[in-house]
Amino acid sequence: MSGITPSQTVGPFFKYGLTPGGAYQWSDAFGNDLVTPEVSGERIRIIGQVFDGADNAIPDAMLEIWQADAQGRFSDPQDARALPNAAFRGFGRCDTDANGGYSFLTIKPGSVPGPGGGPQAPHILLAVFGRGMTQQVITRIYFEDEAANAGDPILALVPAERRATLIARRESGEPATYRLDVHLQGEQETVFFDL
Repeated sequence: MSGITPSQTVGPFFKYGLTPGGAYQWSDAFGNDLVTPEVSGERIRIIGQVFDGADNAIPDAMLEIWQADAQGRFSDPQDARALPNAAFRGFGRCDTDANGGYSFLTIKPGSVPGPGGGPQAPHILLAVFGRGMTQQVITRIYFEDEAANAGDPILALVPAERRATLIARRESGEPATYRLDVHLQGEQETVFFDL
């Protein structure tokens, strides 16, 4: 007798071997520090917390980011503009702490081509994995001090009253620190994209 395989959630067991920090006997191939010695661009820190629909912090989520370098090039064979010997990969992963907190050290990305070849505002792709979810959710991190946000074709698709859920706010600190809290559900729910 055959049937449909039951769906499976992505957590919390995904933490084993998938998140950095040495919690398991595993050599980290990636982590939350994307800055390489030779990378050019403004060094930044992205911080925040992940919350469920009842505004409780989620202590066992996993976040991934993927981004362009400061010149707007991706470390990907499909990006012919990318430098083949660049050590900056633009990919990072971290888990949340007991308070739902996360952080990434990276560089501020440059503008990348958008639909029709026009420029997009600098942004970082953010994927969130968590318990009870059958697949990750995808969103973007934009920066409040970027004038290019006003003309970004993807941000323009988001209703004006919801755009703030995608825009990281600048905080004091060195390196430059931006905060974006992620709400998986509820009144403050972050805008997520269907891909």
